[in-house]
Amino acid sequence: MVLLTVLCGLQAGVSFAAEPVAGSAEKGQAKAAPCVACHGVNGNSVNPEWPNLAGQHETYIKRQLAAFKNDQRQNVLMTPMAKPLSDEDMADIGAFFASQKSTGTLEAEPSKVALGQKLFRGGDPAKGIAACAACHGPDGSGNPAAGYAEIKGQHATYTINQLKAYRSGTRQTDPNQMMRNVAAQLSDEQIDAVASYIQGLR
Repeated sequence: MVLLTVLCGLQAGVSFAAEPVAGSAEKGQAKAAPCVACHGVNGNSVNPEWPNLAGQHETYIKRQLAAFKNDQRQNVLMTPMAKPLSDEDMADIGAFFASQKSTGTLEAEPSKVALGQKLFRGGDPAKGIAACAACHGPDGSGNPAAGYAEIKGQHATYTINQLKAYRSGTRQTDPNQMMRNVAAQLSDEQIDAVASYIQGLR
């Protein structure tokens, strides 16, 4: 796999530097102290507007913090928090939250489970909507190597807001536009249903 990655990079004319050093969860604990105000103790948010970060992949957190720092992703609260962070800070904060355990207990709304489950597991081929599970895994654990977020147990309100942001194009942190392409085809009813289903995943 490593050889294949190197060969693909050489064919694309990419020069490889050393792999970034993984962050330190121990150092990240102190650096993440200001995050508690919105994201809760150890990354378990009690406000559905703000995402749970406990258990989220380090690589995903680093990428999102960098997006806020570089104005690729906009948020009046997150942008000023991310601006002063160094690459090492972002890696450490990511490592800390990745080492935490999600304590979410919110369930899916029963009336939305059937549609939400259908979209999550199988998408909607007639509308060209890919299954969420194809990238985020059958239980929503994500894929850190590919940069796909863990989404299981995430607040439905937060997921709804992000899907609508992708749909409107106000969030563009998906390099291959996968999320924007999918969200563009989703109705409000489908967004509500799949977000509720994701909230109930464990």
